[in-house]
Amino acid sequence: MAVLNVHERRIPAPAEWVGALLDGLAGDDDPLWPLATWPRMGFDRGLRVGSRGGHGPIGYSVTDYVPGRWVRFRFSAPSGFDGYHEFTVGPEEEGGTVLRHVIAMRLHGSARLSWPLAFRWLHDALLEECLDRAVLAFEPARRGRRTWSPYVRLLRCLTSQTAARGKRSTPETWSCPTPAAREASASSASGR
Repeated sequence: MAVLNVHERRIPAPAEWVGALLDGLAGDDDPLWPLATWPRMGFDRGLRVGSRGGHGPIGYSVTDYVPGRWVRFRFSAPSGFDGYHEFTVGPEEEGGTVLRHVIAMRLHGSARLSWPLAFRWLHDALLEECLDRAVLAFEPARRGRRTWSPYVRLLRCLTSQTAARGKRSTPETWSCPTPAAREASASSASGR
């Protein structure tokens, strides 16, 4: 089963500025990743080719990196995810920049069920928050609160309960955050 999943935002800022956000991925003050509401992205040697890491139960390694423009990660977990995900930054003809995230993979085994039933929904919610943070970095007035679907909230609560029983090791942020935690994440993205 093939998967192509694309999320993007048009951002009213030069590509160099948006690229600086990309270069901060997995850093101490990551400007893109919604740290208050999702598992932290991290790598054993930082954001550079050959580093291994991931976020929550998703494992991957950095296979390609052009600072300020493009980073590609090859999946190593969960089992059955055969492919990559990447962020790209590119200028638009009309001005501004497009920040895009793409997953291209083939699913095998249990991933044929886990992707469409769980991972896809969680991934989509995470990426929308990530891209919202990119927009907020340049347009703080566009601040708004994205709401998760009831299904995403259910998946997050089930995942946190599984982790609490010790069946899977995930960061505490994988649990259902309070509205205050989500507000704090939005505030930090807009620099408030």
